[in-house]
Amino acid sequence: MNPWLVFSVVAGYFLLLIFISYLTSRKSDTASFFNGNKKSPWYLVAFGMIGASLSGVTFISVPGWVGSSGFSYFQIVLGYLVGYFAIATVLLPLYYKLNLVSIYKYLAERFGNVSHKTGSAFFLLSRIIGASFRLFLVAGVLQLAFFNAFHIPFVVTVIVTIFLIWIYTFRSGIKTIVWTDTLQTTFMILAVVVSVVAIAKSLNLNFSGIIDTIKVNKQYSQMFFWDFADKHFFVKDFIAGAFIAFVMTGLDQDMMQKNLTCKTLKESQKNVLSLSVILIPVNLLFLSLGVLLYVYANQSGIAIPEASDDLFPMLALNYFGTFAGITFLIGIIAAAFSSADSALTALTTSFSVDFMKLDIEKNDKNTKKVKTLVHLGVSATVVAVILIFKAINNDSVISQIFKVAGYTYGPLLGLFIFGLTTKLKIRDKLVPLIAILSPILSYFIAFLIEKHTSYKFGFELLVMNGALTFLGLLIISYWKREKSYNL
Repeated sequence: MNPWLVFSVVAGYFLLLIFISYLTSRKSDTASFFNGNKKSPWYLVAFGMIGASLSGVTFISVPGWVGSSGFSYFQIVLGYLVGYFAIATVLLPLYYKLNLVSIYKYLAERFGNVSHKTGSAFFLLSRIIGASFRLFLVAGVLQLAFFNAFHIPFVVTVIVTIFLIWIYTFRSGIKTIVWTDTLQTTFMILAVVVSVVAIAKSLNLNFSGIIDTIKVNKQYSQMFFWDFADKHFFVKDFIAGAFIAFVMTGLDQDMMQKNLTCKTLKESQKNVLSLSVILIPVNLLFLSLGVLLYVYANQSGIAIPEASDDLFPMLALNYFGTFAGITFLIGIIAAAFSSADSALTALTTSFSVDFMKLDIEKNDKNTKKVKTLVHLGVSATVVAVILIFKAINNDSVISQIFKVAGYTYGPLLGLFIFGLTTKLKIRDKLVPLIAILSPILSYFIAFLIEKHTSYKFGFELLVMNGALTFLGLLIISYWKREKSYNL
């Protein structure tokens, strides 16, 4: 694709984001950055969160997974319904009752300040690595598509990318993101629809023909797997989906911060429940695209890439025409930045509220200064981590780092479940030790089981991690009782 065309598309897209930022930042104050003044329409948040739920990695990965696992991912999506229902009925009432800005403040209310900072620190670690990983992938695409043609180094690409995000988020933060997420979700879905239309046109398929093609190619479209020994066994994937939604959305400051901008608890619950339903047809669309990509490649004599993630980008940029290529480029940028911009805001919020103890209701110069400095510091940290990934220059190592970052959600799961299901007191100072040991033990237990058996761990590793954290908290709660008794 012509580099100047790429530049024009990217520049035009960001100008649009900055224009939205200008409109939403008028009459904004400090609270606008952190909670959107609690004036966000629930339906707008629900639609925008589709883009936040589907990151840049998912945008290209879900269609590619069809080649090896069919529609099995849909079983996980069905599990989301249970997870989101639990969020709407258990977590949101708690968050609204406590009037939280950072959801980890609950841990301070329930256990103490050390638990509070431990939960926040685990979120910060995970989100910094996750956001950096996703932006690293997008920066690589931009480097190949534009910056290499003008001999611009990768470090400049990264700095420019983060700077552009910083520009449209630094004033109004989450208030702006609620609106930009809506735009980004629209472009993501548009990119998939345009690709489906391009394939259908090339294969002379009408709508019913598309449906028939998906049905006929059962090796790509098998949806339910009932064999207990299969790694995609329905019950296993369904339970995994429920926990993934509960943890990755309900216990994640990035995702929940948008929900907490709704005016009332009832509206926030509408948002979450609507999102869970909307994600079903959206993910079906992505999976259907995956089938059509493989069928198109096979019928056109195009070699399937060794890495399934490369299939969608390769076909969209090289075979579907200029318009489809442009919409794909905007779609993947939108997918990545809908995750990255809210991540920077959530990281700023968590550090400002949980560690700096910033009072968001104050709108004085000092409060604004602290918020701006933290936002700059978070952005600089993400730049540094991306450059570390570039220096490592090993995809498998980087993927492992990203995978390890996912272990941090286990302790959060254990902490919240223990707090919600028991009334036990714990030794607050020992929580960091439990939170560190649980992921380490999970890793070694999984390693030993996989080494000596044919079993392969998947998303259930998160559950085991959370269970070990719960057990550790139970032990130190007993210690707390023994100490009190001795006194």
